Amino acid sequence: MKNVSLILSIVAILAAAAFGVILLSDKGETAESTTEGTVEASTAAKGGIVYIQLDRILQEYDMANDLRSVVETKVQNIQAEVDRRGKKLENDVNEFQEKINKGLMTRSVAEVQSEKLRQQEAEFNTYANQKQNEIMEEQTVMMNQLADAIKTFIDKYNEEKKYAMILTNQGGAPVITGDAALDITDDVLVKLNEEYIKNKNKKD
Repeated sequence: MKNVSLILSIVAILAAAAFGVILLSDKGETAESTTEGTVEASTAAKGGIVYIQLDRILQEYDMANDLRSVVETKVQNIQAEVDRRGKKLENDVNEFQEKINKGLMTRSVAEVQSEKLRQQEAEFNTYANQKQNEIMEEQTVMMNQLADAIKTFIDKYNEEKKYAMILTNQGGAPVITGDAALDITDDVLVKLNEEYIKNKNKKD
């Protein structure tokens, strides 16, 4: 029946979304941190142009790891409930089909049961779509929180450093190549994490 394949495709989409969050979390856990120990001071002068490696910051920023952990747990819980409901509906459909094939119910009963299953399928599709949107919203909020925290910190950071411009480099764009001395990622990460831990301890 069409509804079985549709159920499985929706579950697969949600699984892919969950995998994306978990994969992002794994990257954060396995990334080699270069912020430990002594950080080489940047030789960039005031009024100069410097850049940060955003990918590294998103992997090694403690706030990013904490938020990813929270979102990952939510996604896993959502996925588990969608899987549970999807499997129940699939079992109901298979059981109904088996009874039809064996001639274990009258035509009138089969029509009633078939309509009931169609309603269950529609309800499940609505629920699965809502949960998919919920996952996307959780991820969007997380990224917005990180972007706001990093931007707020960089603004304050540059009040002291007084660079003419701080570029955000991600995946080789816009900085294809550049003097490593202009890469201030190490310094930013250390101070970013220090501020986050300090503020987190105050809340606790």
